[in-house]
Amino acid sequence: MARAIKKLSILLADDHELVRHGIRGILRARRGWRVIGEASNGQEAVEKTNKLKPDVAILDVSMPNIDGLQATRQIRAASPNTKVVILTMHESDQMVHRVLEAGALAYVLKSDLAANLVNAVQDVSAGKLFLTPKVSNIVLQGFLKNGNQVAAAEQKRAKPTPREVQIIRLLVEGKSNKVIAADLGISIRTVETHRSRIMVKLGLHSLAELFHYAIRQKLVIPSGSSE
Repeated sequence: MARAIKKLSILLADDHELVRHGIRGILRARRGWRVIGEASNGQEAVEKTNKLKPDVAILDVSMPNIDGLQATRQIRAASPNTKVVILTMHESDQMVHRVLEAGALAYVLKSDLAANLVNAVQDVSAGKLFLTPKVSNIVLQGFLKNGNQVAAAEQKRAKPTPREVQIIRLLVEGKSNKVIAADLGISIRTVETHRSRIMVKLGLHSLAELFHYAIRQKLVIPSGSSE
């Protein structure tokens, strides 16, 4: 008996029609993938995502009305099951930080679009983080700029317990407190308590900082990285 092809619904948002056309062609070549909506600005992307509830939303970071980062935050709040892929021309550790902080699971450079978009969509749809080798190197170079200070500060802090490591990994995969509670068989309140203690223990203030910590400590290795 033939194995059923998993259907995957995708919303595409970019303010350039030619770019959307090219991306649409890449996505439609995948069996079972459907582009169920398109948007030419951030506000339209949010509205269509809220209406259509796609599995994946692919957003250009620079769009009219509201940009891709603001759109990501609104989409993640209103449609938490929709995974976000950010497309950008910006090659900076600071932008990677902002994208992850907004709640996206993939950061894809437009210069690497043809080679990496399919893998990015495939991985985020499974709840995995995706950074290309080039982006991973950008993040690494950002770490190296102040690596000694970071390493020295982390050596003075307590290490996360095995249970906290489990929760860190689930958090950086974009899982909600409710989903984490179900996965681990604990209450949502217990997850919230662990989450607060983790941030205090590690001296972190945001999910993006937690993501960077997890990579630095090799608690997670993003899909697409060369490690």
